[in-house]
Amino acid sequence: MSQATPENGWVNTTEGHNPAVIARARQILAGTIYGTLATSRPDGLPWASPIFFGYDAAWNLYWSSTLVAQHSQNLYANQGRAAIAIYSTDRSEGQGQGLYLSGTVAEVETAAVETVIPLLLQRSASGQRRTAADYLPPSPRRLYRFQPQTVWITGDRIALSDTILIDTKIQLDLSSLIATPDSGS
Repeated sequence: MSQATPENGWVNTTEGHNPAVIARARQILAGTIYGTLATSRPDGLPWASPIFFGYDAAWNLYWSSTLVAQHSQNLYANQGRAAIAIYSTDRSEGQGQGLYLSGTVAEVETAAVETVIPLLLQRSASGQRRTAADYLPPSPRRLYRFQPQTVWITGDRIALSDTILIDTKIQLDLSSLIATPDSGS
């Protein structure tokens, strides 16, 4: 356990259980409906895609996409490895707060599609109606579930001098995030 230093990549691992930090992470997740999904092709070419997402109490993130989308193809080719950044764009420079998640993605199992649809629709302002048929064969769309393995939140900026500021992250304890009684959407 340590504070953010150059030796640990400016990642604070002492505050990952802090209730105030956990609450701030939950606020970011609940208050932000878009994230950026990062994937890569097997040859290493990176790809970033904006996604509208829902989530559950276990911090699994869900979205819909077409099977042939570049990010979907990248996920199938790379054992579902992905990262997601969730952040607000309405803050001034240096004031941003964000979540950084690393984990794996898979298609939502057929039996679970009906339970995932409401997680997306309750965050949608358009009053859309969707059914399982919208995401099951022969539809070209699927629902995807991202299961986080590691989660970080924006930490404090550290001033090394008057002109050099270092952005830090706090590695969160995933079990603390999940254990929060009112987490989830």
